Amino acid sequence: MAVCCRVLVVMAVLMLSSRVFADPDSLQDICVADLTSAVKVNGFPCKANATADDFFFAGIANPGATNNSVGSLVTGANVQKIPGLNTLGISLARIDYAPGGLNPPHTHPRATEVVFVLEGELDVGFITTANVLFFKSIKKGDVFAFPKGLVHFQKNNGEVPAAVISAFNSQLAGTQSIATTLFAATPPVPDNVLSQAFMIGTDEVEKIKSNFAPKK
Repeated sequence: MAVCCRVLVVMAVLMLSSRVFADPDSLQDICVADLTSAVKVNGFPCKANATADDFFFAGIANPGATNNSVGSLVTGANVQKIPGLNTLGISLARIDYAPGGLNPPHTHPRATEVVFVLEGELDVGFITTANVLFFKSIKKGDVFAFPKGLVHFQKNNGEVPAAVISAFNSQLAGTQSIATTLFAATPPVPDNVLSQAFMIGTDEVEKIKSNFAPKK
């Protein structure tokens, strides 16, 4: 092979490689999210003027209200609350549980989650794509990890409130609650799909859907 041809081949390989490996990290110190911008990108565009407040959030310092149908509340500390997290690939949340409270089965499509128990005791678990349940009881000071994208849950079976701090390797992990996703979608998932999938009657499907309807 002529020298010029070899050079061209090497250049082509380098160009193809650069598409995969070049600049995997941020190219600036900060890129504070402009949450009001009309520009749509994978993330948020950077705003021109940043301040220290863009990197601050006090919203997970205190327990959240758990007087709802599931007895739990998730308070996110992600890029929508802390614009300075934009492009940094990390976020937090606080989850509070009333006695008997449940964080229902859900997934985070964009992140692995690690929880640190602040108070109380919880039964937690995740389910693999082979339908294997990994289940454990955890208490104050314990840490448990939920792999990215897998269905998982937390349940407070104790008689006192519980709380955890969750960490995610995404600035906006996303959450899909299984029941809400299927029974409260807009437009609704057809009854015959849910009836066949859950092996229940359409009357039961309608009853479950009514439980997720907005209260008048």
